[in-house]
Amino acid sequence: MKCQPNTTKQRLIDTAWELLWTSSYGAVSVDDICKAASVKKGSFYHFFPSKVDLAIASMEETFATIKPEYDSIFSPGNPPLQRFSDLADHMIAGQEDAARRYGRVCGCPCISLGSEIAGQESGVREAFDLILSRKSRYYENAIRDLIADGLVPAGTDAKAKAEELSTFIIGQLTVARIQNDLSALKRTLKTGMLQVLGVAVEAKRVA
Repeated sequence: MKCQPNTTKQRLIDTAWELLWTSSYGAVSVDDICKAASVKKGSFYHFFPSKVDLAIASMEETFATIKPEYDSIFSPGNPPLQRFSDLADHMIAGQEDAARRYGRVCGCPCISLGSEIAGQESGVREAFDLILSRKSRYYENAIRDLIADGLVPAGTDAKAKAEELSTFIIGQLTVARIQNDLSALKRTLKTGMLQVLGVAVEAKRVA
C-alpha cells in the first residue's frame, strides 16, 4: 500500500490492511492492530466503532491505492488486448512482491476478507461488491473495445463477460493463497483470462 499522511487514523487503516491481508480477520485482534500501529485503544474507538468498520475502511483504501494503476493499465490509449495482458503481469508482479516481503502468498486482501466474514457482516459484503463492480467496469469497457476491434465475437455480452472474468481472477488468486504457490498463477492467469474472454487464437499469439 502506498504511503499516506501519517495520521493516527491512517496508521490504523494501513496496519489493519497489512495484518488482515497477511493473516486473517479472526486471528487479528483490535489489540494486535493498536500495538502494531503504536496507537492507544481509545484512539482506535475514536475513529472506528468496531474492527469490522476498520476492515471496511481498509478495503476501501485498497481500491483507492490500486485505482491509479488500473486507470493506467486500462487507459483507452492502450490496445484492449494489451490491457488484459498488462493486468495479468501487474497481478503476478504484485503477488511476487508480497510473497518476498511476507514469506507467503497473500492473494487479494478484499477477497480474503470477503470470503471469511462477508456472510456475517453485510458491510463487508457491500464493500466487496462495490470494489468488484468497479473493477468489472474496467473489464467491461475493454471488452467492448475488443468487440469493436473484432477480437471477440460481436454478440458477446460485455457486462456478463466482465463478471465471468472477475470470477476467474478471484478463483486464481484464492487458489494461489490456499496452496501458498504462485506457479499455477504465473503459468495460467494470462492464458486463462484470454480464454474466458474468447479472444481469437491469432490474437492470443500476438499477446
